[in-house]
Amino acid sequence: MRINPYLNFNGTCAEAFRFYEQVLGGKITFMQTHGESPMRDQTPPDWHDAVMHVTLEVDGQMLMGSDAPGEYYEKPQGFSVSVHPEDAEGAERIFNALAEGGQVRMPLEKTFWAARFGMLVDRYGTPWIINCEKGD
Repeated sequence: MRINPYLNFNGTCAEAFRFYEQVLGGKITFMQTHGESPMRDQTPPDWHDAVMHVTLEVDGQMLMGSDAPGEYYEKPQGFSVSVHPEDAEGAERIFNALAEGGQVRMPLEKTFWAARFGMLVDRYGTPWIINCEKGD
């Protein structure tokens, strides 16, 4: 069994996942809009560019998402996507990229349990934890 985070967006899913692909060094292995799906004719035209499903693979792990219809979209809360870079340099690079245009909840710092730890909400509203256990 695998457990994968599934993120919902309010029309920014494709942009967010292209950004995550760059920042996390992964690869989008599948992305389909509602307009590209077999359900195109049953989908309102203004929803054709919305993402029905996307999968981003990073080191054998998957982050998935979609655009939720306005009446079903809820702002993310009560969770964070946790990323564990191999070294402090990677932690700093990822944290700084995700923090740009977002909100830092806890600056990336050395802690008693980690070489670097920080928390933020990115520009798309996704909460992240960056935790690098290895030393400098």
